[in-house]
Amino acid sequence: MINQIVAQGMGLPVDDTLADFSDMAYKTGFGLYVLALIASVIYYAGYRVAKTSQRELAGAGGPGLTESTSITDTGDEDTMSTRGARWARLTLLFVGLGLVFHVASLVLRALAVGRFPWGNMYEFISVTCALAVAAALAFLRKPALQVAWPYVLVPVLALLFFGGTKLYAEAAPVVPALQSFWFPIHVSIISLGSGIFLVSGVASVLYLLRVWQPQGTERGWAAGIARPLPHADTLDRLSYRSAVIAFPIFSMGIILGAVWAETAWGRFWGWDPKETVSFISWVLYAVFLHARATSGWGPKKAAWFNIAGFLVLIFNLFFINIVVSGLHSYAGV
Repeated sequence: MINQIVAQGMGLPVDDTLADFSDMAYKTGFGLYVLALIASVIYYAGYRVAKTSQRELAGAGGPGLTESTSITDTGDEDTMSTRGARWARLTLLFVGLGLVFHVASLVLRALAVGRFPWGNMYEFISVTCALAVAAALAFLRKPALQVAWPYVLVPVLALLFFGGTKLYAEAAPVVPALQSFWFPIHVSIISLGSGIFLVSGVASVLYLLRVWQPQGTERGWAAGIARPLPHADTLDRLSYRSAVIAFPIFSMGIILGAVWAETAWGRFWGWDPKETVSFISWVLYAVFLHARATSGWGPKKAAWFNIAGFLVLIFNLFFINIVVSGLHSYAGV
């Protein structure tokens, strides 16, 4: 029997059964992502073995690997064993199934509370991670880039674990401050931009790792980690192209947030802590795109701004919401 309650005295019914199903779908999606991570790590290790073998062939007079003809640049899976390719397919299968359950958890929570399911930090993290995974499926389609899946899944799983344990909130209506026409629009756009920025930030980290360990000449303790990665130029293009898409989306989210602020508080901008830090992250991403397009900077220097921008986003999500008191301090913690 469906048990309906009235939450927080707001006269809005919450369907406990659908809320429980939402939690189950969330946990199932998380488990499938874990399986995807395991499969992607095995695939990553297989790529390392394949590339090591090619290096040995190069030393024996074979074709070997060069910066211009690496297996990751061409996406040639012939060097991978059938077993290795199977792990790549399993990774995508588990990621796809995990995303289905993940999205189902959001839909079920929305039906349970009768609103868009991103009214607190638990829900915001969940929808942002779902969009990040969807973005990764779009950007990592080529075999050359599928080795990046472990690096995408680790932060996604960390965010989902922390959000689902420390920041979990029972299904309930949102506070009056969020009961606005602009609430689903502003938060949806910010979540989408942040999710794509996660992919871009991971690509920049991998780019700096590849620059440190040039392809075919990897040395030291990080050689085994770097060897499966594609050419530095490939990773640089991934970070730039994804940021080019995310930046206008994120910018539109900030602009619409300002419009909402004028409606709710009578001003477009008030340098609230969350607004201030959001602006800092926006500036860092703007500098990254400008630096990446300016020959004098170079992609290596530009990559640091991309990483800094994403770190500021994470800081804004956790520290500003949890520690600092401001007009945006209604995240359900």
